[in-house]
Amino acid sequence: MIALIQRVRSASVEVDGRSIGAIGPGLLALIGVASGDDGARADRLLTRVLDYRVFADADGRMNLSLRQVGGGLLLVPQFTLVADTTRGNRASFTRAGPPAQAQALFEHLVNRAHEWHAPVQTGRFGAQMAVSPINDGPVTFWLEAPPSEP
Repeated sequence: MIALIQRVRSASVEVDGRSIGAIGPGLLALIGVASGDDGARADRLLTRVLDYRVFADADGRMNLSLRQVGGGLLLVPQFTLVADTTRGNRASFTRAGPPAQAQALFEHLVNRAHEWHAPVQTGRFGAQMAVSPINDGPVTFWLEAPPSEP
């Protein structure tokens, strides 16, 4: 699983011209699910998103996590994050998880996020969405869940 996180002053998502999720200061996390991902990997990714230090401390250094500052989390499914773009001029989506698996894992991630953090808002899996971030910085990081340890 992949998360592209952006530190935001605010962010919102609309479907069919209607707002379905909005946060104030916090993180917008675009989530990609790859074939072979599972619930444990989703949990590890969420832990990284919540604990990644992207917010300024009293000295202006990025030493605080979303959990520490209590910011909002907007989770938006985005299958294009797992695209293979290494060849040609068109992305290949063979690495993407099958839609049913990807939706189940995104919903798992959302449920865990609600258990582990507040406030949490979401986009809608499979919908055409208009995502509006007001970036803070900008600060953007690509996170992947670490592999399982044997």
